[in-house]
Amino acid sequence: MAVEKKPRNIMPCRDPKERAKDFKEVSLGYDLKTAKAEAMRCLQCKNPLCRNGCPVSVRIPEFLHAVANGEIEKAGGIINTTNSLPAVCGRVCPQEEQCEKMCVRGKMDAPVAIGNVERFVGDYMLKNAGKPKSTAKKSDKRVAIVGSGPSSLTCAASLAALGAKVTVYEAFHKAGGVLVYGIPEFRLPKNLVESEINKLSGAGVEIKTNTVIGKTLTMDELIDDYDAVFVGSGAGLPVFLGIEGEGLNGVVSANEYLTRVNLMKAYEKDSITPVYRGKNVCVIGAGNVAMDAARTALRLGAETVTVVYRRGREEMPARKEEIFHAEEEGVKFELLTAPIRLSGDERRRVTSLVCERMTLGEADASGRRRPVRVENSEFEIKTDLVIVALGTSPNPLIKDSFDRLEVNERGAIIVDENMQTNVDKVYAGGDAVTGAATVILAMGAGRKAAAAIASRLGLN
Repeated sequence: MAVEKKPRNIMPCRDPKERAKDFKEVSLGYDLKTAKAEAMRCLQCKNPLCRNGCPVSVRIPEFLHAVANGEIEKAGGIINTTNSLPAVCGRVCPQEEQCEKMCVRGKMDAPVAIGNVERFVGDYMLKNAGKPKSTAKKSDKRVAIVGSGPSSLTCAASLAALGAKVTVYEAFHKAGGVLVYGIPEFRLPKNLVESEINKLSGAGVEIKTNTVIGKTLTMDELIDDYDAVFVGSGAGLPVFLGIEGEGLNGVVSANEYLTRVNLMKAYEKDSITPVYRGKNVCVIGAGNVAMDAARTALRLGAETVTVVYRRGREEMPARKEEIFHAEEEGVKFELLTAPIRLSGDERRRVTSLVCERMTLGEADASGRRRPVRVENSEFEIKTDLVIVALGTSPNPLIKDSFDRLEVNERGAIIVDENMQTNVDKVYAGGDAVTGAATVILAMGAGRKAAAAIASRLGLN
């Protein structure tokens, strides 16, 4: 029987000229009618390949069926069995490379907009659902969680639901990890993240901020005081270019730039942690963080923002949606371009970025075609602010202060198939293990670690 073609329901967005001047959310979300219409596009496959594409195995056809029937709270309950942060994931997960990529409907017209519907359900649950009621028997087992990013929050939520006494230790003054310091307000509103974290507190999770594990408390103290420890300390160590002039004033890491803006509210006039507002900004890199930095610079008043990337458009690692939104807002792209040095003035303030053109050769170890320099192709881009967005590596504080922990050559914590480290009672997950990755992959690691800890402590 032929399946009727039904066009995908497009997510409405704010006007690019208007939104590029403020930090309000760009995408407006579905209303109930649109969410139901999109959910009805699901073919309800007997073998749901979409679920195989989800790192936390959300029961996708089931929650879409509930939405199609207008049973939004039921849909929220279904999602919550595997994903405790649907409003977040619906906004920042690369669904087009995961669940939606596997959607059978995509072979006929367009994949079901799973992420958009998940976002609708997550928002609905935050606004309308009451406080979660735990039916788990309370246990005397105590678990410490280091960090409060996606992997840590997922691990904490899973263990609290099983009755464990969970304490989360966060170095910053606000919980949320990369969700609050890394992803801009216009992509992920911070009041939404705060609501998700409040759900955890309501479920009995204790969150201690301004506590640096390795300084305020040691790993040995946590191991002595708790029945298990999960390390989700993230990947906060920025990678730089290693070129001449990188030490000039006006050259910053995207990590610092976004943290100052997102967490410290540097965009406010009276901010006590201001950030330099460049007029002609260059962003090095082409991942989601680079798009976030470029779009943030526009909102801080830049006249021009140029993304510099040594490969072509097809190789750009950022989500297509983020690239499209950046272009709509006026971000320019210098592709097949590699920085070779930075120049400055007598005050050691950056004034230009010298680059050279590239062409693509054979594929390298990453599977992408290797950039090859074009002889005698140097050119200069005038700039007064350069933001380096080439990725991050795991936070070194834990490994440097706790030398019993085994790490690899990149400083990432080594774990087994159950997310356990070489140290008894200590588990790890998220970017601290993989290096910088997606929110949903970190959540999958947190969920897997929670299952292993629960088995160890007899909480299942």
